[in-house]
Amino acid sequence: MTKTRLGQAPAPLTRTTFHERFCATFTAPSFRVEDDGIARLEEIAWRAYIDGNKAPFTQKSGPGYADPSYDLSSEWVATKTRIEAAQQRWWDPVISSRTLVICGSARNDGSCPGEMSKSYRLVGLVKGILEQADIETDVLDLSLLTSEYGKNIYPCKGCASTAMPLCHWPCSCYPNHALNQTNDWMAEIYERWVAAHAVVIVTPVYWYQSPSPLKLMIDRLVCADGGNPDPTSTGGKKADQAKALELAGWDYPQHLAGRAYGLVVHGDVAGIEESRRALTDWLDWMGFIDAGVKARLDRYIGYYQPYANSHDALDADLAVQEETRNVARAVAKTVVELRARRLAAVQPDLPRVRAK
Repeated sequence: MTKTRLGQAPAPLTRTTFHERFCATFTAPSFRVEDDGIARLEEIAWRAYIDGNKAPFTQKSGPGYADPSYDLSSEWVATKTRIEAAQQRWWDPVISSRTLVICGSARNDGSCPGEMSKSYRLVGLVKGILEQADIETDVLDLSLLTSEYGKNIYPCKGCASTAMPLCHWPCSCYPNHALNQTNDWMAEIYERWVAAHAVVIVTPVYWYQSPSPLKLMIDRLVCADGGNPDPTSTGGKKADQAKALELAGWDYPQHLAGRAYGLVVHGDVAGIEESRRALTDWLDWMGFIDAGVKARLDRYIGYYQPYANSHDALDADLAVQEETRNVARAVAKTVVELRARRLAAVQPDLPRVRAK
């Protein structure tokens, strides 16, 4: 058995530091009339922090789990229940095909930029083609992270690098009420990925890479590739139990495999090819099926031109607009073939030699 390495975790916050951080939310003068109430709330939050009360609502796991008597987070159970229902809908051959179209930009005109993103406009082109093909379209606009009150995608904590079974499907790291890490949007986003027969990501390049909202979501989807659907098998988050479980043999289940995908990556100077390759490699790794070369697009819009008239450059670039529509057309056709099992018939069913 390998040894669990310890020693990086910081000491708990002092009461003074906790007070400073808690009250930082309530610095506006309008809050002063409620100082006594804020102080009472702070004391409750301090107790939850010191006691490590991550999940205040729990329920017995029950049959089907390694430890039926384990107290699971009720919030995690609710997320898992919705995911399982979405998976059942995904399997149902009668329901309409569904595509999740993701806007990866952090910009929208309801926030500091004061203008919509070009990615969002391209999402509209994709959506229009998919709807013409009678495919239900679910638009996930990640820019809401920057413009909507209380909406969060928290960072992945890297549980998989301790041992894959410690990474639970869906993620059980959040919400963490003791650390005020609540309103985790991923609880909803997991369900939307599971329900989709295809995913189309439309994203700009920020400093040669994916924008931070998109990368946050990507990292939190690690549990979809090898994640453990039974937190009771690791006693919650007990590293030694997870290591023993992985070393005994882990099958790295691919919870989202078999869905189709398309990509539209755009930029203005550099990085589009590298970003598109990284996204392609990630989706391939998770067992997604690409919709062909026409569905993997990277293009410059207004190459080395001012940012101020970049929307005008998009208006004028009819080729990029049509290529974006072609991504949607390729995905629509692939979804039809995939659900009719004609695509599966020509793909070799080969086991992964290295499952990780």
